[in-house]
Amino acid sequence: MTAPGGNEPVIDGEDIAAGITEWVGIESPSDDVAAVNRMADHVAGECRAIGLAVERTQGEDGWGDLIRARGNGADGADGETPGILVLSHIDTVHPIGTKDGDNALRRDGDKLYGPGTYDMKAGAYLAFYAYRHLLRLGGTPKLPVTFMFIPEEEVGSPYTRKYIEAEAAKAKYVLVTEPARDGGKVVVARKGVARIVITATGQPAHSGAMHQDGRSAIKEIARQIVDIEAMTDYGKGLTLNVGLIQGGTAINVVPRECTIEVDIRVVNQADGDAIVEKLLALKPYDPDVTLEVTGGMNRPPFDMNDQTRALFDLAREASLEHGLDLQYTTMTGGGSDGNFTGAMGVPTLDGLGADGAGAHTLFEHILVSSLAPRARTWVKLFERLE
Repeated sequence: MTAPGGNEPVIDGEDIAAGITEWVGIESPSDDVAAVNRMADHVAGECRAIGLAVERTQGEDGWGDLIRARGNGADGADGETPGILVLSHIDTVHPIGTKDGDNALRRDGDKLYGPGTYDMKAGAYLAFYAYRHLLRLGGTPKLPVTFMFIPEEEVGSPYTRKYIEAEAAKAKYVLVTEPARDGGKVVVARKGVARIVITATGQPAHSGAMHQDGRSAIKEIARQIVDIEAMTDYGKGLTLNVGLIQGGTAINVVPRECTIEVDIRVVNQADGDAIVEKLLALKPYDPDVTLEVTGGMNRPPFDMNDQTRALFDLAREASLEHGLDLQYTTMTGGGSDGNFTGAMGVPTLDGLGADGAGAHTLFEHILVSSLAPRARTWVKLFERLE
């Protein structure tokens, strides 16, 4: 949109919402490679259209493709100059069809609903829009900018982590487009994440005729679950959640196998290492049942350092100029790709996406009124970071 009576484009929340709607309309659950790659096609095309140099890396281990899009900074500053790394992900947790069904893509007043709106296609588009807007104004970021669009963040970025850390090692700042928290706050610290898989193997038997000969894997896992959940320590910020369980073959068979998956969140690396070691050393209650325990830390914790605080202060100062009083949350339990860069000590400002609610739910939505003010902050960050 242009200013009335002028040619200079202005930031328009409705224009941003229209772009977000288009991105959300391309559903991209993490485990659907074709769907994620359709989203990658679209993002790559939009980046090329504004002159960004696009690099596409084929996915590994059954995941979608990674998109990197690079733009030079002012005075010819290029990829050899430490610059700004913008981290976004284009995968969601919602299955194909959600946008037409359980969380239909729709507008209700200030709320824009749809799968992946809040987490985090709105934020991914918001940063892209702000960069494009600066170019349309005839401006150029002082530093080179690299956008990374991650295809499997929702499952822990198992193959892209090495690419994220390699880009972060060359960056001066990292800006993460994960959604805002608690009414618009950015994120400067996140808990670390561990994932553990435990499989019990017992002895099957007919549950009526030969029950005494069986050794129940489900019974063993049930006892282990009670112990694992009891390891939660809210005082230390340590939580363990057995979120998935699968076992048995039929109601009249003593179950031979049972598997659980455990999600763990920790405030510091020492607690993470200790709880992982404890779980890896679990022993079965029943000597005739075996336990196999695998996994470990997949996202390190990160906390705010002096450089990140300075980055936040700059962002807040910029946002106050257009009436947005930016604040930050205390350490959040949710993980992101910002965990990797923050743990490396690179100044990392997370949660710069849209305000809204309902991540991973069927009422997920963003507030359209949050878009223009946050886009203005993005533009100023691109303009001023040096």
